[in-house]
Amino acid sequence: MNAIVLSGGLIVDGSGGPQFAGDVVIRGDSIESIEAVGYQAQPDDHVIDCRGLVVMPGFIDAHSHADGAVFDDRVALGLLREGVTTVIVGQDGVSYAPGDGGYASDYFGALNGPHPSYRGSRVSDLLATYDDASPVNVGYLVPHGTVRHEVMGMEDRRATPAELARMADLVAEGLEDGALGFSTGLDYVPGLFADAVELGRLTVPVAAADALYVTHMRGGYEKNAHVGFDEIREIIAVSKASVHVSHFHGPQDVVLSLVDAALRDGIDLSFDSYPYLRGSSLLAMPILPAEVMGQGKAHAVAVLSDPVNRTQVAEVQRGAIAARADMGPLWAEHTVLSYVGSPEGAWAEGLTVREAATRVGQDPMEFCLELLATTELAVVAIFEFPNERPVEQLAAVIRHDAHMVGSDGIYMGSRPHPRGWGAFAKTLATFTRERRDLTWPAASQHVSANAAARYGLGDRGRLQPGAKADIALVDPGTVQDLADYDNSTALAVGIDTVLVNGVVVLRDGQLTGAKSGRGLRRSAPVQPVLAGAGDRTAGDRTESGA
Repeated sequence: MNAIVLSGGLIVDGSGGPQFAGDVVIRGDSIESIEAVGYQAQPDDHVIDCRGLVVMPGFIDAHSHADGAVFDDRVALGLLREGVTTVIVGQDGVSYAPGDGGYASDYFGALNGPHPSYRGSRVSDLLATYDDASPVNVGYLVPHGTVRHEVMGMEDRRATPAELARMADLVAEGLEDGALGFSTGLDYVPGLFADAVELGRLTVPVAAADALYVTHMRGGYEKNAHVGFDEIREIIAVSKASVHVSHFHGPQDVVLSLVDAALRDGIDLSFDSYPYLRGSSLLAMPILPAEVMGQGKAHAVAVLSDPVNRTQVAEVQRGAIAARADMGPLWAEHTVLSYVGSPEGAWAEGLTVREAATRVGQDPMEFCLELLATTELAVVAIFEFPNERPVEQLAAVIRHDAHMVGSDGIYMGSRPHPRGWGAFAKTLATFTRERRDLTWPAASQHVSANAAARYGLGDRGRLQPGAKADIALVDPGTVQDLADYDNSTALAVGIDTVLVNGVVVLRDGQLTGAKSGRGLRRSAPVQPVLAGAGDRTAGDRTESGA
């Protein structure tokens, strides 16, 4: 079997140690050896000149909504141009398996996109659909909301002992099938109907499997993040599971004090974030009260389609939204419609709620409720958090040892949040090359090694013999995100060659047509994040910025 030789690059191996010049020898889907510069390749070997480039483990997106979108070449190209070789999906408690995928398509279709081929019932069936079907690897979390819906439907009540046992069996089955962990979305239905007793019970099989509990916390984050952390403590007191907080955002003092206090108290905790000051999700999540969503989409649409009911909901929700820590009284000015799931409403994509409502002569809340009714809740929005904070606060969070990058990328609509197309390139360009908050060895941990350790991907996230050859070749002087809120799908630059499982899937910045990605099965127990990931002085730098 002929080898691929990555020759003469600056190797950042994901260990946190200093970078070094060397050659990487790849045979099949794995790294065979790492040699000194000048390795004598065989005549039939494929040699890639890496002089001037940083050779890094392929990046792992710790939080992605590319569940269905990963099959879209446009999305795959955007991921690979950032160096992303693996996405972790099944986030926020809702995705296709277990079950037939109907609930996820119905409720989360505007976030995750449709799956083109899944027709199974188990996590193993879903993972099989990702094998050799995309140039990007996919890891999956067992989603709590999907499990609860399978057992209890949309019931807003405590689970019975028999229902708890059945849900725990489904979680354990998904983990046995290779899922990387268990996710909750406690601001989404039906996840928000679960209490800490239920979640504690369902994380027992997670702890038993040495897997990860991944949570979109309850309570709105920002200054209310302590609500979610208090609940985490209740849950983990039962199971002692390792825990990971999704898309953690808020004032620096709030975020870091909560994380550090949990770590001091012996909770094995990590978190992901993206380097932007705006969020994005379903418009229905903050806009609709639980009693409207609680009986399912059809009920919610019926309620909102009645003008009298819609007016009553609007009267209540105006005050509720203005009081939310992550929305505030100017929410309509700071909420941009990024995806509207009907041809008739597509004109509103890219407009703020205030702008769109004014255009049709409506009150902003009434406009949102009518839009949700006519699209059957298929609306995604970008939310600008109140009290925009300086970039230094983002940097302090990114430097933390327990941190990893998760784009929270959503790929639906004409104006999606740019984080799905730029979170990793921005981490390297802004926070590594320009601001030097991270060294290149530290950056490699935040974009790859930490996620591999937490998600049980024992053969990824590092450049070492025997590891799978997921590799990004990065130009440290030119890597740059270009996506912004006006041109949100602009491709990043500075990463033109990427390998996935030993196959070149990106060459000269373009897809090669190879689809060597796999549905990844958990291969190792969850590990603590690597010490020193936040050390801004570790490692050497070169004049090119590496």
